[in-house]
Amino acid sequence: MIDRQDYFAAKLAFETDASDLHAARSAGDPVVVVDVRSEEAWAQGRVPDAVHMPYREIAERASTEIPADADVVVYCWSPGCNAGAKGALEFAKLGYRVREMIGGFEYWAREGYPVEDADGVHRRPVDPLTGIPRVRHRA
Repeated sequence: MIDRQDYFAAKLAFETDASDLHAARSAGDPVVVVDVRSEEAWAQGRVPDAVHMPYREIAERASTEIPADADVVVYCWSPGCNAGAKGALEFAKLGYRVREMIGGFEYWAREGYPVEDADGVHRRPVDPLTGIPRVRHRA
């Protein structure tokens, strides 16, 4: 039987969230962020500088587009979407160090982090249910 401490330590080794990812990127940590959603979802908005690689394409594309020693974080739309887990599984099968961003793009945007779309990079208002609004800086 797995003990609770081991379970939660393992869970944190395989997940991150929007806040931790933003902090890591702000600190300059080298992480490759991969959006595993559809082309339509990608066009609606994404984490700036993310790589668009729908989860069904990871097995064929990852080894030529993402260094094998990269720290990879994948995300899909929201907590109600399991494409992030499917994408993480595909990267894990290929031997990548991969984590899933829980909350997905929905929580990235709701927490007020930069969002990129065809109009550039901007921030959406912070949803008061996700946290305290932060001082706004230009993206």
